[in-house]
Amino acid sequence: MLKRIRLKEENVPSKHTYPFTIPALRHFSSLDFKNKVTFFVGENGSGKSTLLEAIAYQCQFNTAGGGRNNAYDVHSSQSDLGEYLQLSWSPTKLTNGFFLRAESFYEFATHIDQLDSDKKYASYGGKSLLQQSHGESFLSLFLHHFRGEAIYLLDEPEAALSPQRQLSFLRILHDLAETEECQFIIATHSPILLGYPNATILSFDGDEIEEMEYEDTEHYQITKYFLKHREKMLKDIFAEETEEKM
Repeated sequence: MLKRIRLKEENVPSKHTYPFTIPALRHFSSLDFKNKVTFFVGENGSGKSTLLEAIAYQCQFNTAGGGRNNAYDVHSSQSDLGEYLQLSWSPTKLTNGFFLRAESFYEFATHIDQLDSDKKYASYGGKSLLQQSHGESFLSLFLHHFRGEAIYLLDEPEAALSPQRQLSFLRILHDLAETEECQFIIATHSPILLGYPNATILSFDGDEIEEMEYEDTEHYQITKYFLKHREKMLKDIFAEETEEKM
């Protein structure tokens, strides 16, 4: 497993440049991983995807999305933090795995289609990912490509999944983590995925990265409140919008 990541502060030229201007990363020095499943949560721009991408860089995965052997480029997919991280493994370094970027998954699927190999679809269910719906292609990746002792870094995997498919993903996640010794680090906004039992949840919303319980996350609290008080919440939101226009 990946046990620890550390910022090589001696190599950082300045904490006044991006990405160290992000509050949670400005004060970041190290982070320990205690479980096979870890979630990164936080508002957009809080640094969770930036750190996940930096881990992918150090694992030598394609930061545009993919594994070690997927060579293709996507604009603005370079890691700004990756060269400043040091990863510690126990007992040995995992070399197998995958980095999923939901926003550039189409480019990854196109890359697979362009490979000159009769077996290029073998680990994706035997069918082009581009000939499946967005959600189906994600599940094909999880079901057929994820296996064995490996580390999987997933950036918003819920982006293409309906609530029912998110539940299906939880089952896949459990099977891989418990029976195939896979490790997962997942950046997500989904209160469904965050409900995975005994996972570590790390929040990026403050000045430091902090562990929190599922019920304490905004994802859980806002979703629960909305479901219980939908009419009131919508009334308040629309009233605020009217006041802003006046």
